[in-house]
Amino acid sequence: MTRRLWAVFLAALVVVAGGGLFALSAAGVFNRTQPTAEPTPQPTSDTPVPTSTPQLTITTTPPTTSTTPTTPTTPARPATKPRPSNPTHSTPRYVFPVGGCRADASQSHHDYPASDIFANVGCLFVAPIDGRVDEVSRVDTWDPKTNRGPDRGGLSVSIVGVDGVRYYGSHLSAIAPGIRPGVTVHAGQTLGRTGKTGSARVTPPHLHFGISWPTKPNTWWIRRGAVAPQQFLNSWHHGGQLSPVSTVAKTHRAYGADNGCREYC
Repeated sequence: MTRRLWAVFLAALVVVAGGGLFALSAAGVFNRTQPTAEPTPQPTSDTPVPTSTPQLTITTTPPTTSTTPTTPTTPARPATKPRPSNPTHSTPRYVFPVGGCRADASQSHHDYPASDIFANVGCLFVAPIDGRVDEVSRVDTWDPKTNRGPDRGGLSVSIVGVDGVRYYGSHLSAIAPGIRPGVTVHAGQTLGRTGKTGSARVTPPHLHFGISWPTKPNTWWIRRGAVAPQQFLNSWHHGGQLSPVSTVAKTHRAYGADNGCREYC
């Protein structure tokens, strides 16, 4: 009897439990799932959003290439000793020594090499080349009775050119202001004015012009002229640039020792 009651009780319990589960299942209790997250709104085309974490990118910009060709580097050359040059011009410039009026140079000269350039009184005597003033005579001491060699030039100026040659002009009527020994002058610069001083008192006015090598002061027999200047004067008169340097050097060597005036003293 007792066993039968327990069996009935258990059967009733099963029926009741089964009915409850059936009811819960019918109500959808066992079908519920975890809520899902709402989808993230997708960006529109107007607001770009990176799809991944931005990475730092280092971009190396290639050097700009110039369109101008580059000159290749040349290895430095050993230093060389500079060549000597003239103080004003690498090539000396020569000009005819009389300016401002007509002038005619004699093609010969008495007793020693020189040229008498005939021109009116007051024409310009100009430096035939860049150089420095050598000697200046401002006093006319010539006496026709004695006719001494040192006095024949009257007023005169000599310069030593940048080419190493000395140029001399005499019988001047005036010396230009500022012209004195040691002063630098330039080709075409006025040194004085033509005239009739010295032995030119008894001749037509002219510029006595001489070319020689430099000497110690008062060596008048060389200063007055030692090289015939005609070919050089003719060149300069027509715009040429014939240089007397080699001729003067050759004549100087041939002249030998200087023991004083040799002729027309």
